[in-house]
This record gives sequence, structure tokens and C-alpha cells, in this order.
Amino acid sequence: MSPICDCCSEHVNILKQQVSVMRKEIKNLRQMLDTATRTHRKHMLSILSAVSKVNVREPEKALPPPPPASCQAALEHGIIQTVPIGYISSCFSVKNGTPRQPTVCGPSRAELRLKQSVFNNPDHALLGLEQYSHVWIIFIFHKNGHMHYKAKVKPPRLNGQRVGVYSTRSPHRPNALGLTLAKLDKIDGDTLHLSNIDMIEGTPVLDIKPYIPDYDSPCTRISMDCKSCQSSADQSDCIPLLPNQPTDGLLNIKDVKSVAETSNLNGCKFPNFLTGPGDTLAMLEEVKAYLNQSDLCQGSHKSDHKHGASDLQGAEQDQRPCYREEAYSTIAGWIREPPVSSLEVRFTAHAERELAEFLPTGQPGPPKSDRPRFKFLHSSQEAAAAIRGVLSADPRSVYRRTRCKDKLFFFTLDSADITCWFGQGFVEVLQVRPIQRPIDST
Repeated sequence: MSPICDCCSEHVNILKQQVSVMRKEIKNLRQMLDTATRTHRKHMLSILSAVSKVNVREPEKALPPPPPASCQAALEHGIIQTVPIGYISSCFSVKNGTPRQPTVCGPSRAELRLKQSVFNNPDHALLGLEQYSHVWIIFIFHKNGHMHYKAKVKPPRLNGQRVGVYSTRSPHRPNALGLTLAKLDKIDGDTLHLSNIDMIEGTPVLDIKPYIPDYDSPCTRISMDCKSCQSSADQSDCIPLLPNQPTDGLLNIKDVKSVAETSNLNGCKFPNFLTGPGDTLAMLEEVKAYLNQSDLCQGSHKSDHKHGASDLQGAEQDQRPCYREEAYSTIAGWIREPPVSSLEVRFTAHAERELAEFLPTGQPGPPKSDRPRFKFLHSSQEAAAAIRGVLSADPRSVYRRTRCKDKLFFFTLDSADITCWFGQGFVEVLQVRPIQRPIDST
């Protein structure tokens, strides 16, 4: 029997790979079928439950509208009927290439117009929102396709590793709800102009809430916790906060000096570095010596306390405020240090020329010009920055990274169709052409 040649061996390996891919696809189809079956059963049970409550003895009478009490009961049981308040008009028309997080692509823009069916005067509902720079957008992942979800998912940033769905921002969840912190550029009547977004064209929006750092950011809660510490313990046991204390973990020397000149901090004397002149090294040494004092104003007030000096020091360490964000909130390590590194983005000369042909939004072009025009982006430079933001984060799925390494990648940004390919540690934009179909502005 003759040995297998290299050509036949290569074909055999290709066939094995195709068989493996087909098996995985069949497995996915089976899982989707099981999920659809379970969903169908739930719907049938809910329909049967609703029909059983209907009074079939008097079919000639129309059923009266449910009283307000039934709506309250529905809310108490978690039955909520949501109505979109508006739809997103975005520079991303399809899922492919849309950023997974809003900070990935800063120049990305969108418009959200409120429906008049929700409010008779939608602009009245937006009164006062212009005072905020950012807003939370709660929306629905309407392009999930089949409602198929798993307890564990593979985030693209983990490059195939599995984690729980609730520890990620995956769109494939039991309830396909999304949350985005968008920058509010301006409000024009009943329309919000947004940037730093990760939502595609036609996304249904359920709610808008203003971003308030005092409530939403853990960093700004540190001073509030320190104030509660002072109210629950003796005022002399805690270090009082300085006025206008920064939240970046650094003490403001000017503020410390102003406090030292106007207050004695419960009778404690400030060291010379707060009030007197001196060089920087000597000042830092005095700061270190001052902060390492074991009593820290306890000797003059608590010398006759029933507890020993070690107990006082331990209690003081527990009550001392912390000015570092890391000590107050933690996140998964792979968020900041993912196994997938950022990619270098390159443009071919041909792609740069094609991108320069696009006219910015709102700018009149030359008469009888057939040059393409952006709908959201303000310049070709901004479009290039948006493309770099999208591609540097590697928008490909894990499947495409492993199975389709040699394939071209296509995505749409505003009114441009972009073609690129991925290499080892870089991605190169090959073509930037206007889309063939117009984007609906409604």
C-alpha cells in the first residue's frame, strides 16, 4: 500500500476540520432547538393560565378593563409590560464591528428621539436633562436572534475562557437588557444627541437616567462614609476631612495649610511642614514622621482612657478614612489586563484616499458633487479615529479569531463600508467605500 502523499494529507486535515466545525454547528442547533422548545412551553403555560381566569360563561359580555389593583399585583409578581420610549439612530447599522463598550470608540454618535405616543409633549420629559453631561441608556438587545443563553459565556477579551454570564456584559442573557453610559452632547426638542455609544441602528430604548457621580461612582462615596464614621464615633477619634478634598487619593497641601491656620484640630498642633517654609525633601520627611505617630492627637485627649495605647491605635486604623479607589471597589483582573492585547491599526494609501473623499455631516459640498457624505461624523479625521477605536479592540468573535484567521473582516461605520484584514498584532484597513443602500433617518 503506497504512503499518503502530502497533498492528500492536507485534504484529509481540511476535511477533518470541516467535520469538527459541522459537529459544533449541529450541537449549537440542538441547543437552540431545546431553548425554543422550553420557551414555547412557557408561553403555552402562560396562555393556559390566562385563559383559565377568563369567565367563559358569559361570552356575550365584553371583559371590563382590569382595575388598578391588578396592575399593582402584576408589578408585585414581577410581571412588567415594557414599552420603548424611543429608538436609536446610530452610526453603526449592523452588529458586526459595533463596539462592545461605549469607551472603545469615542467619536461614535447616535440620536435618540422620544416617541410621541409615550408623552404628548416629549420635550417636556427632557426638561432639565441638559444640566447633565452623561446619561444612562437602558435598552434591549433586539438583534440577539434566537433567545439562546447559557450560564457560562466566552467573553472575547478572555479569548475563549468561560465565566458566568452575570460576571460579564454579554448581550446573551435571560433578559436581553443593555446598559450604556453615553455622553450627552445636546438636546434638540425631543431628540437627544449622544456620543460614546455602543448601540446599533434601531435599538429600542426603555429608559433614560442622568449619571450622577455622587450616587453612581464609588470614589465619591468615600467622604460620605468618613462622615458617617465621625457621627457614629467620638469626633476626636477620627481624622476630619479637609475641605474640597480631591478624590484622586492625593492630599492638597494648600487645603491642609488653610485648615492648619484656621483650626487646631481639637487641640492638636500641626507640624512645621504645614505652616513653615522648607525644602521639599525635609517636608516629605516631616510628613512621613507625622503620619507615623502612634498617638496622632490621642495623647492629649485619651491619655486616661481605659483602653491601652495599642487598642487606640488599632481602633484609629479602622476609622481612618481611605483615599484610594482600589480599597473601596474591586473588579475582575481580566477587565484591565485581558489575555487579548490591543492591536495596531494601519491604513493603506488607497483606504486613506477613499476616506478623504467623504464629506462631513452638515457641510455643503461642491455643486453637482457625487462625493459620499457622513451622517454623524464631523470629519474624515474623526472617522479615522473611530475606525482605530473599533479595530484596536479586536471586534472579532473568538470563533472568527480561531477559525477564520485568513478571512477578510467587514463592518459598517456611519455611511461607510470598511474592509480590513488581521495580522499578527495588527489590523490593516484595505478599503473604505460608501454603503450601497441609504440609511433610514427615521
